[in-house]
Amino acid sequence: MSDTPFGFGLPPEEPDDGDEGKKKDQQSGGGQGPANPFGFGGLPGAGGFGAPGADNPFAAMFGSLNPNDLGAAFQQLGQMLSYEGGPVNWDMAKQIARQTVSQGTADGTKDASVGPAERTAVQEAVRLADLWLDDATSLPSGAGSAVAWSRAEWVEATLPAWKELVDPVAERVGAAMGDVLPEEMQAMAGPLIGMMRSMGGAMFGTQIGQAVGVLAGEVVGSTDIGLPLGPAGKAALLPLNIEAFGKDLGVPQDEVRLYLALREAAHQRLFTHVPWLRSHLFGAVDGYARGIKVDTAKLEDVVGQFDPQNPEQLQDALQQGMFQPEDTPEQKAALARLETALALVEGWVDAVVHAAAKPRLSSADALRETLRRRRASGGPAEQTFATLIGLELRPRRLRDASRLWASLTDARGVDGRDGLWAHPDMLPTASDLDDPDGFVHREQLDFSELDKMLGEAAGGSAGKPDLKKKDADKDDKGDDTE
Repeated sequence: MSDTPFGFGLPPEEPDDGDEGKKKDQQSGGGQGPANPFGFGGLPGAGGFGAPGADNPFAAMFGSLNPNDLGAAFQQLGQMLSYEGGPVNWDMAKQIARQTVSQGTADGTKDASVGPAERTAVQEAVRLADLWLDDATSLPSGAGSAVAWSRAEWVEATLPAWKELVDPVAERVGAAMGDVLPEEMQAMAGPLIGMMRSMGGAMFGTQIGQAVGVLAGEVVGSTDIGLPLGPAGKAALLPLNIEAFGKDLGVPQDEVRLYLALREAAHQRLFTHVPWLRSHLFGAVDGYARGIKVDTAKLEDVVGQFDPQNPEQLQDALQQGMFQPEDTPEQKAALARLETALALVEGWVDAVVHAAAKPRLSSADALRETLRRRRASGGPAEQTFATLIGLELRPRRLRDASRLWASLTDARGVDGRDGLWAHPDMLPTASDLDDPDGFVHREQLDFSELDKMLGEAAGGSAGKPDLKKKDADKDDKGDDTE
């Protein structure tokens, strides 16, 4: 488990001198002395209670804070304690994500508005990518529009999807925060439980805001983690991040943009024309999240030592493995379902994009390998899910899935391969990823007789589900042949 939010590093430096002072004081290790009637640990701005003026707790709290720092601290604490919404304070998450984006990435790159030339380049790349994909997949274009986003625009556009992903886990933590009190006290501690849940909402809001803000500096489109995070039917690329991604690859920027546009457009085709896929993926995330148990002992320890001047302590619980999956057959099945579904999506995109790009881009192999290494070394998908719901996506599954889809193309053709997306029960399972050749060469079921019976029962006039493998003889006979 990563020791940084969602597996990513914190912004390289804090925005204000007051925060720098806090960091230095924490490093110097302010202690807790007998003159501390509130029981809080070393507080920022005073060098601990052993420093001059330590007999005055208010001077110790606020002695060296300038008015701006003090106002910000009270504002954050007020937001934390007054929140009465759902399990995550999404207003705080959005605010912190935008602040994180504005600070720039570790290499010093600041966010910037997207200019007309960049928007045009993205639109043309997606348009060309869709033309190339027509030869590589039977699924038609799924991008009704192509847009170029800044990092801040990516944050705004993807927050609704993050809400759907994170709320199930946050709900469990919010309930657990109320359970850390002894049962006999819970009936009398309504306001305290409410405050603790508000703190939990702020804790998640801060954590997610930082993570989404940092992720906005790394992603190149709306589907980097294998899930549709943006609006349906809208292919989106981030020109600033694409430039950073291709900086040291030795590949022309136009080719980098086009290859990434192929991946974005392929994802859009899949999510648009496989209508059950989005709910299947998000349902798998929710099913796995509901099988997670919260380490209430660790949570109780964190809440018991809460320092109002250091709310980051609450976030540490998320970073230190507070979530533990239940060791039950149901939870193992949920984990396998989620990992397999995500691997199948990414594997299909990898195989289809490679088929479209290989004959046309000299850099196709190099770009494919770069993206595979990015995933294997802990890219956005693996890192985000690892801390978000205790799930680590295994790159081996993605490689196996890519090989399986490529083998299916060779054995059954593009239509036979893509026809498996007609229903989730037709897709390969986790065990099939262990034995791709076995799945590819397994004898296919012939649904022709069943289709005929269903057609006769319906009077032969209704359209029939196309579940069977297409073959040349059937195509020659035509759809109206009985």
